[in-house]
Amino acid sequence: MNMLRFCKNKEELLSLLGSRAEETSSKAEAAAKEIIENVRKDGDKALREYTLKFDKVELSDLYLSESEQERLISMLPAELYKTMEKAADNIRRYHEKQLQRSYVDTYDGKVLGQRIMPLERVGLYIPGGTASYPSTVLMNAIPAKVAGVKDLVLATPAKKDGISPAVAAAARICGVDKILLAGGAQGIAALAYGTESVKKVDKIVGPGNMYVAAAKRLVFGKVDIDMIAGPSEVLVIADEYANPEYVAADLLSQAEHDAMAAVVLLTDSKSLAEKVCKEVEKQLALLPRCEIAALSVNNFGCVLVTKDIKEACDISNEVAPEHLELSVKAPFEILEDIKNAGSVFLGEYSPEPLGDYFAGPNHVLPTNGTARFSSPLCVDSFMKKQSFLYCSRKGLEAVKDDVIGFAEYEGLGAHANSVRIRFKD
Repeated sequence: MNMLRFCKNKEELLSLLGSRAEETSSKAEAAAKEIIENVRKDGDKALREYTLKFDKVELSDLYLSESEQERLISMLPAELYKTMEKAADNIRRYHEKQLQRSYVDTYDGKVLGQRIMPLERVGLYIPGGTASYPSTVLMNAIPAKVAGVKDLVLATPAKKDGISPAVAAAARICGVDKILLAGGAQGIAALAYGTESVKKVDKIVGPGNMYVAAAKRLVFGKVDIDMIAGPSEVLVIADEYANPEYVAADLLSQAEHDAMAAVVLLTDSKSLAEKVCKEVEKQLALLPRCEIAALSVNNFGCVLVTKDIKEACDISNEVAPEHLELSVKAPFEILEDIKNAGSVFLGEYSPEPLGDYFAGPNHVLPTNGTARFSSPLCVDSFMKKQSFLYCSRKGLEAVKDDVIGFAEYEGLGAHANSVRIRFKD
């Protein structure tokens, strides 16, 4: 198996990572558009037809019953259920600290303020393919419930033998209100536009395949969405003190996601770089998903030896990775140099999978360099802000000439008159 490639310079690295950027194919968008229109037109009937066509399941009820949810949960190992409860507690504790408060400011005859309110209804999409994603249920549903979302519906494809027991259990742990058995673009359409049985939501969050991504793009504006997530990525900054076994293992933890995942090592130690490459090759052969991980490493795995750790930090800021590990002797000393990253993991005992599953920070993160301007999923993702203003006659009179002058400068006479008319003789 091939080792990580050595990039000669920053430009080669950025070019390699940039080549991963893929837009949803026109084929997927056309298919999603047709499905959305049919769901808008035929509602529940279309959902049932698409479920039968794509999932080979004939639904009598579009929602998972409580008895079926209980049956599925009973199939889950008790120890895993306890682990998910512990993870949920950690995630909830972390996100509760993000809550903001409304405020009121009173001065010069004016009362100004901001109200912070939860969204009323949110849809959470969870894929139903070969993999099961209970951790994604936790990461999306818990901040929504912390925010105060009252109606949280989880949409996932129906299956002949029932949906994933772990997803059913995670939904129970998080307080998901309903589980809609509708996947793909049709599930997104039902959440966005509503049907006879499905109330339209205010926002849709959660990952999916290219048809789900295309559908989320198409319904954005009718509803809000979290993001269009790209393939996973991890960048490790390591110095001579880093353990090459740990670094290699952490790189491979992301490589196994899919063939488009990017794994990058920036280090000021050529010796470490060579050791990590050998460890990647060694560990790769032992992985259950070695074929997928190998494609990722071969296509988008790279090492760049920098002149020092400061240069590594500068390059990392240009990459703006989804996950950034600081595998250095004094990670907190360079944290201030990190400006762009979805989530940062400090020290050799803070591997990225700790954040994926258990620690508390959200694992729904900006990808493809979007960490330059966007943030992880958080409580704010499920809130909206509303401003308000009250002004007394005396307060308005004190500033009326300023407002009138400003409006007239912009050529908006009706704006000016709206103030002037209140003080005519």
